[in-house]
Amino acid sequence: MEISQQLTEEFNLRPDHVRNILQLLDEGNTIPFIARYRKEMTGAIDDQVLRALDDRYEYLKNLEKRKQEVANSITEQGKMTEEIQTAIAAAQTMTEVEDIYRPFKQKKKTRASVAIEKGLQPLAEFILAQEGDPYKEAEKYIDEEKGVATVNDAIAGAKDIIAEIISDNAELRKKLRSLLENHGEMQVKMVKDDEKGTYAMYADYSEIIPEIKNHRILAINRGEKEDCLKAKIFFNPDIAKRVCLAKYLKPNGNADCAKLIEEAADDGYDRLIQPSIEREVRAILTDKASEQAIKMFEVNLRPLLLQPPVKGKVTLGLDPAYRTGCKVAVVDETGKVLDTGVIYPVPPKNDIEGAKATMKELIKKHKVDIISIGNGTASKETEIFVAELLKEVDGVSYAVVSEAGASVYSASPLAVEEFPDYDLTRRSAISIARRLQDPLAELIKIDPKSIGVGQYQHDMDKKRLDSVLGGVLEDCVNSVGVDLNTASVSLLKYVAGLNSGIAKNIVTYREENGKFTSRSQLLKVSKLGAKAYEQCAGFLRIPDGKNIMDNTAVHPESYEKAEKLLSLFGYADKDVRERKLAELPQKVKEYGEDKAAEYCELDKATMNDIIAELVKPGRDIRDSLPQRQLRKDIMSIDDLEVGMVVEGTVRNVIDFGAFVDIGVHQDGLVHISEITDRFIKHPSDVLKVGQQVKAVIITLDKKKQRIGLSLKQVSQKNIG
Repeated sequence: MEISQQLTEEFNLRPDHVRNILQLLDEGNTIPFIARYRKEMTGAIDDQVLRALDDRYEYLKNLEKRKQEVANSITEQGKMTEEIQTAIAAAQTMTEVEDIYRPFKQKKKTRASVAIEKGLQPLAEFILAQEGDPYKEAEKYIDEEKGVATVNDAIAGAKDIIAEIISDNAELRKKLRSLLENHGEMQVKMVKDDEKGTYAMYADYSEIIPEIKNHRILAINRGEKEDCLKAKIFFNPDIAKRVCLAKYLKPNGNADCAKLIEEAADDGYDRLIQPSIEREVRAILTDKASEQAIKMFEVNLRPLLLQPPVKGKVTLGLDPAYRTGCKVAVVDETGKVLDTGVIYPVPPKNDIEGAKATMKELIKKHKVDIISIGNGTASKETEIFVAELLKEVDGVSYAVVSEAGASVYSASPLAVEEFPDYDLTRRSAISIARRLQDPLAELIKIDPKSIGVGQYQHDMDKKRLDSVLGGVLEDCVNSVGVDLNTASVSLLKYVAGLNSGIAKNIVTYREENGKFTSRSQLLKVSKLGAKAYEQCAGFLRIPDGKNIMDNTAVHPESYEKAEKLLSLFGYADKDVRERKLAELPQKVKEYGEDKAAEYCELDKATMNDIIAELVKPGRDIRDSLPQRQLRKDIMSIDDLEVGMVVEGTVRNVIDFGAFVDIGVHQDGLVHISEITDRFIKHPSDVLKVGQQVKAVIITLDKKKQRIGLSLKQVSQKNIG
């Protein structure tokens, strides 16, 4: 089956759309560009489906390449048959291809290869044929010079060859692998436990493979890596050995030959097949669990990056700490640093009055609108201090933001380059302030693995994780758009068609020539050629540019067509700039969408995108999302009671539930069974990071700081 046809069936898409997508990808077009500006060719498929299709396309191309390499190698050895060729063509995975290739691989020295060197291959084939006395036949192979002194030596060597033949059988390996995957049992014993009791539940644990959850696979793997656990997959060896024998025993064959084959199969399974198949199944389980963990990271990271910005607010950032004090940074509406300092409102100094005086002075001096508090060490005490302070200050509110990765960023070369005059603690406070103002612009500077919304991210394949998370960063940056005249290199490098080098060249051009006044100036930037311009131009904004369309997602290739659309309905660029196009969508509808699209030489999807941009030039998709909750007061875990209804924000979605920030220092856990009354496969079917929710407290352990929440019981509580 052709790759295009296979992808068409797997993704349930139209064949012409799949062919177009593959052509666009092969021509070097980026996913954001294809998703946004080639909708007529793709059927308006979104970027996430395109990325999944691209991943699968790469796998299938590599699979075809490996099939060809294996076929060539077997042909060169003069061992290719029609049966092998058919098997290679039918193989659906890399593992199946490697199984087929296994007997033809150049092996290291094995017991079978030693026996073959002694000339015992024909004897092994005689025994497998089961048509005569094997011991009488073995007498022909006695040769002391070759190390075959007796009949038993010859038989033993032949059995080694048979054991390897059975082990190398691709069809048999596939069947045994399937049996282990569907009927095997994961058995885990504890070797030692860590001080926290992390692996206590796995002290004596077993579960059949189809039932075991992905996060447990990763936990067991980590436990083995830390020498705390020992795990194996158990499958009844008697059944497995019968499966091996069924492939080779003949109904009316020689009994002595049959017995020798049985002994060889037993040895082959115990020594060669079982350890190898178990490794393969463990690898399959790990790959599956890793993909799920990476998918969860992707699902959590996207809404975190797309949190609505708190725009136009002078912000005071607080990086809490005990002994070294809370670092303070004030930034203006654009993120420019206005002031920094240190206060000591928490133990051991407890200088609350001095801290209040400093904060009031900074708030008054810089007209601070909002305070952003990092949620790390000493966060709760700092939040209590701020809540008390705000009782004495009018017009200021606060929010607690995740400071995950802030310390990583503040010690990075990028932070040093950005803020050479500040130490790393004050850089961290600046980052915390800016995270509230524009989460995307600030979080983009940090390695996604340090942002704190994944599970087992440090156990994942780094290349695969970086690829997926890089795709999320790229999609988020391009869906929002980037101000060409203010964006950092960190942000620009994720724009479609750009990389770090070109991003640096854009900033250099800007510094040497002043602000960009039109998108076309990008073509003057070093190493930014026509292809890169085509990919990036629509995602870069110039708010005060000469052409109002430079502040929209309308691509330069469509400017003339957009002008044609405006003139058709009696509008001019001035109307776009002054936002007087509210009635345009209705006018187009009345005129006829198909007729208007044909007149402007546009497809309908692109025309409607253009209309949306012209009606609201410079729009930010994040503005339409639920806004961040701002606070003026605080709750303590001591204020909570079972049965209380609380409001909160989803912090992290994991395989077995979600953690929700309800305004106390400890996040509450909503188990998957308490999310909704209807069946869901995964918490991410219902919840996403940043989502505002109402929950009922169903369990509370104040001593251990554990809070159990239910979302599904909220409506029941209200009814009651």
